[in-house]
Amino acid sequence: MDTMRDRFGTVVSAMLDEDPRLAVVLAVISGDRFADAARRHPDRVIDVGIREQLLVSAAGGLALTGLRPIVHTFASFLVERPFEQVKLDLGHQGVGAVLVSAGASYDVAPGGRTHQAPGDVALLDTLDGWTVHVPGHPDEAEALLRHAAADGDERVYVRLSDQSNGSPLPVSPGRFQVVREGRGGVVLAVGPMLDAVLEATSGRDVTVLYASTVRPFDAATVREAVRRADAPDLAVVEPYLAGTSTPFAAEALAEFPHRVLALGTGRRELRRYGSWPEHVAAHGLDAAGLRRRLDGFLPV
Repeated sequence: MDTMRDRFGTVVSAMLDEDPRLAVVLAVISGDRFADAARRHPDRVIDVGIREQLLVSAAGGLALTGLRPIVHTFASFLVERPFEQVKLDLGHQGVGAVLVSAGASYDVAPGGRTHQAPGDVALLDTLDGWTVHVPGHPDEAEALLRHAAADGDERVYVRLSDQSNGSPLPVSPGRFQVVREGRGGVVLAVGPMLDAVLEATSGRDVTVLYASTVRPFDAATVREAVRRADAPDLAVVEPYLAGTSTPFAAEALAEFPHRVLALGTGRRELRRYGSWPEHVAAHGLDAAGLRRRLDGFLPV
């Protein structure tokens, strides 16, 4: 199976042929995936070199001319390093772009902390008007990329990862899906966390919701699922900083007493490089780690 990043290069190259309004802005990363597209569309595939602030500023300029820029590099260099440009050159100017990251929280674990971005979604949450997609499978990534490119002039973040679920689910941007129904609480799995959540909750009478789009947060589906459960307990399992979606979950459930368990990447920096699966396990986000945490939180 190809990776989400592989699919990104293939799909967006084809989209450039289909839609003359699209442009791709790169900062060296994944440039090889767009070599053929750059020969076909030299004015709409732009590599600014290792200049991440310019990467986002150039996208803002292209958007002002009426193009729909798709902007790509590792998450730490796309959201964190040029955050001022994301805030001003896109948000303040009132223009849209599709930011597509690779690397996720720790996919490039051997690159060290400079290449890790567990706080990317939390950082975007400080800004207004962003749609955030977190696909759990390359097929979902393709569908969400096409949706984002066609999404008018909106500001959209698509977070790609090496970690992937075994099978895709149909994407429904803005809506969480009910994967399994139960009465003993609710677990919301985000993107590539679904397979581990399903394994961790195997044999438990719980509802499992799935989100491949986390912003906007589907408060109505969460509220209804928790209302139908015997206990008003919600666990949110995210592949980035733990607690990122807690304020949204708390707001969704504000009308009745509830408990929320936030599971995700911890704040403590793991200083041994390792591999991304080792980081998943170290943060307790593999099936065994999730089972331990959920067993201690959900009713017996």
